Amino acid sequence: MATGSPAPGIPAASAPRAADLPLTLAEERAARSSPNHGDRRDGLRPDLVVLHFTAMATAELALDRLCDPVAEVSAHWLIARDGEVHSLVPEERRAWHAGAGSWCGQGDINSRSIGIELDNDGRSPFSEPLMSALEDLLPGVMARHGIGPGGVIGHSDMAPGRKVDPGGRFDWLRLVRRDLALWPDVDILSIKEEGPCDIGELDSLLTEIGYPGDAPHEDRLAAFRLRARPFFTGAADATDLARARAVLARLAEA
Repeated sequence: MATGSPAPGIPAASAPRAADLPLTLAEERAARSSPNHGDRRDGLRPDLVVLHFTAMATAELALDRLCDPVAEVSAHWLIARDGEVHSLVPEERRAWHAGAGSWCGQGDINSRSIGIELDNDGRSPFSEPLMSALEDLLPGVMARHGIGPGGVIGHSDMAPGRKVDPGGRFDWLRLVRRDLALWPDVDILSIKEEGPCDIGELDSLLTEIGYPGDAPHEDRLAAFRLRARPFFTGAADATDLARARAVLARLAEA
């Protein structure tokens, strides 16, 4: 069929504007943000980065929950297993990711931290694209808030007994090699000693490292081992004590 100019007085059909077009799935995901945040309290500013796993099957499910006002949970960042990074809460705001707990004797971790959720079901290894994206994201977050490697912790560190994320499969050594975390490192992991453990000294060391002093010994030990001795179980021994001493010495040097 032949076409020609529109008849006088009849405007030509205009192309749809970008704003009128439906978002692609990728654009829709990138445009999402969470309503679950508030003011940081008492003038507190971030001095920690808290790493989590989502414990959900997909990033889409995690996004739905983190952006659901009914759920009342959120994080500043979510990294999908394909490496896509989602900014959900502005860093100057208090995201609701940490819950009850403390670190180095200070509570209200939400007011003094940046929360990063990692798309992982809690059982599987963390994907290479996700870990690469985390390595790219962390330096900027740390620089913006003056957070050193010792301030990058796991959810399990500040809430022993209540949380286990990011779990024993998380590759802390990879962050250590990039100066994005202080411990554990190869030297600490190589420490293996035999003999009895002074439980009182170990508990004192764990408190000095930062673990909540009011948590039971077994929970604090399990949280420490998630980073310094993954998947090891049983009563505290001399190796736990030696590694706790080494961690504290390294933190003191930072």
